[in-house]
Amino acid sequence: MDVNERFELIKRNTEEIITEPELKELLGKKKKPVVYWGTAPTGKPHVGYFLPALKIADFLKAGFQVKILLADLHAALDNVPWIVLEKRYDYYEKIIPLMIKAIGVDVKNLKIIKGSEMQLKPEYMYDVLQMSSHVSIHDATKAASDVVKMQDNPKLSGIIYPIMQAADEQYLEVDCQLGGTDQRKIMVLARENLPKIGYKSRIEIINPLIPGLIGKKMSASDEKSKIDLLDDDKTIKSKIQNAECIAGNADNGILAFLRYVIMVIKSDKKEDFIVKRSKEHGGDKIYKEYPEIEKDFVDKKLHPLDLKNAVADEIINILKPIQKNRKELEVLAKKAYD
Repeated sequence: MDVNERFELIKRNTEEIITEPELKELLGKKKKPVVYWGTAPTGKPHVGYFLPALKIADFLKAGFQVKILLADLHAALDNVPWIVLEKRYDYYEKIIPLMIKAIGVDVKNLKIIKGSEMQLKPEYMYDVLQMSSHVSIHDATKAASDVVKMQDNPKLSGIIYPIMQAADEQYLEVDCQLGGTDQRKIMVLARENLPKIGYKSRIEIINPLIPGLIGKKMSASDEKSKIDLLDDDKTIKSKIQNAECIAGNADNGILAFLRYVIMVIKSDKKEDFIVKRSKEHGGDKIYKEYPEIEKDFVDKKLHPLDLKNAVADEIINILKPIQKNRKELEVLAKKAYD
């Protein structure tokens, strides 16, 4: 795979790369670059996490070493009670690698890192304090606003959050960070402020967020908006049936998940997406590319109910490898969330 092929693989299904020339330069000069994706063990991971999981797969295929930061201290800064922090970390430590493996990724170049093991070192905290002398309260609050649960009277913890995330790039020794569009302001803060304490800025690679089944965001705190990784078949089908999906309108979470997750998996496996229909309703529809599905849906040649049934079946199939570990995961989840 040459530089251009690696670049295009990394770029697919991204919202923005800050900056593309820097990424191309990195690919040209470094054989095995390092990227990290961080997640704080707050609410239970849901199927929306498959989008960054697939991007992680792209990085691995493009020859990167990938580090996954399970940012336990960041979870506490985002209002997770300290008393359950370790239990939430245990749940994420088990289920996140299972997600990556579920999509058929070779994980030999994947490393899981616990945030507190790195972030409580004196030199790390020294640099966080250094950076805090360069970042205004206004800028830190603005950076955190799309990620941290900020209230009318924000806690100091939420303002520390983006400064620590900036320092993570240095102490994880990475070339790039992968994150969702909600992370963009923190990524920009990192690029602007790491050089002020003597470190280089990193390349920021931003993926879109999948909308919720109901509402604009797939949220761990809203059960109706998301499919949990441990939801049984009946629950999955029920949630999909109740999802917002108006005939002719492509702006919904069902089609977004189909575009960014299901059809990426299908494409990589060279499989078709099949919508099963009775003969009186036109028979089965077979799709090779996402644009064909969206066009038929917008033209009202594909009924929302038929689409929902097909998507529910695909989600159930994707989750099977994870749910083989259901008993162990349910025990961990009960300790972390009950």
